[in-house]
Amino acid sequence: QVQLVESGGGLVQPGGSLRLSCAASTVFFSWYTMGWYRQAPGNQRELVADIGSVGGTNSADSVKGRFTISRDNAKNTVYLQMKSLKPEDTAVYYCNARHYPENYWGQGTQVTVSS
Repeated sequence: QVQLVESGGGLVQPGGSLRLSCAASTVFFSWYTMGWYRQAPGNQRELVADIGSVGGTNSADSVKGRFTISRDNAKNTVYLQMKSLKPEDTAVYYCNARHYPENYWGQGTQVTVSS
């Protein structure tokens, strides 16, 4: 069982920046594909970005050029740097770790973009 603990959410004005962090409780962190998902009220959970075990990344079109996912295998941590935030980025952001057949979720952290 892998525990994922997110941090870094909060309230930010449009155009602002936030960095989310997700710490994983596993010594095998480097094996996992790590991802960030988000869910806004009334919407389905959607992929924001993910990063593979060797560093390849994938991101949603809506965040390309604004959000960057990265990982530090020495710290068992994945990050999501968010810039030029928009009100439509408001959601609960969830950290995900997967390595077949395992799939784990964090508890989520709220990001609110509002003036």
